[in-house]
Amino acid sequence: MIKQISRSIPKLYFSSSATQLKPPNHNYVPPHQKPSTDDIDKFQTFISNSQRLFIITGAGISTESGIPDYRSEGVGLYARTTNRPMMYQEFLTNTKRYKMYWARNYIGWPTFSSFQPNETHKIFAAWEVFWHVTQNVDSLLTKAGCELLSELHGCSARVVCVDCGYKSLTREELQEIILKQNPNWTAQSNTINPDADVHLTEEQLGDFQPPRCPRCSGRIKPDVTFFGDNVDRRLVDFLKEQLSKSDSVLVAGSSLEVMSSYRFILAAQQLKMPIAIINIGRTRGDHAAQLKISTRCGLILPHIEINS
Repeated sequence: MIKQISRSIPKLYFSSSATQLKPPNHNYVPPHQKPSTDDIDKFQTFISNSQRLFIITGAGISTESGIPDYRSEGVGLYARTTNRPMMYQEFLTNTKRYKMYWARNYIGWPTFSSFQPNETHKIFAAWEVFWHVTQNVDSLLTKAGCELLSELHGCSARVVCVDCGYKSLTREELQEIILKQNPNWTAQSNTINPDADVHLTEEQLGDFQPPRCPRCSGRIKPDVTFFGDNVDRRLVDFLKEQLSKSDSVLVAGSSLEVMSSYRFILAAQQLKMPIAIINIGRTRGDHAAQLKISTRCGLILPHIEINS
């Protein structure tokens, strides 16, 4: 028997002492069509036949909460601006870029941390699936109550020292440290980028003092995988093991353009698993999918019932 699973969603809020930006008015969800009745029926059949579902989610499930992504056609960061994320080697080796990164992130964090889960996050939290891996660093699945979850690229709400590995400092505590170091520094921006920062000019940096590790005075960073960095190999091995125990794969809101997520599609192909993709526009994994529906996740998931 199939029934809709529901449970209470715990509330988890982040706050910050820095000034919160006005939420952007731009619509970060690209143009899309509503799912047809046939789409819904086919997706329901896929889910009904899945007993140990492995879910891969990406930025497309969070655009509905107001967080922009990188690659969406017409509305992603790459389409709207010439801004590009900072590469990891820049962050590590260029003191000016390190300073720029933390100034942008400090200004952007109050807005980024205030975003709340949308219906898609809450539905995934309510589904009792085998395992869920997300590429997102926004904590929205955790805020929604997801437990069987791995954050492939880390989480912006945590910080880590690059030099000594210190992890006891929270992102909120770091905001307070930066504020104390820069009591008279301020900057404004009306943008928010996918990974919590904003765009600032060289002039806006001024005498901003970037944070350092309270234990070793080394460089600290959000506990996320930067562009040009590698995902933790132990995590990848764990996820491959979880995938091998699964019987089907669902991709939701991801273009699968980065290898860190696409590798699981290749592995699922080798294991001859059925794959379904729900995403607006093409993805790198379309060729491997038995079912591909180009629509917004929030339009189709509410119609689907999950196996009890």
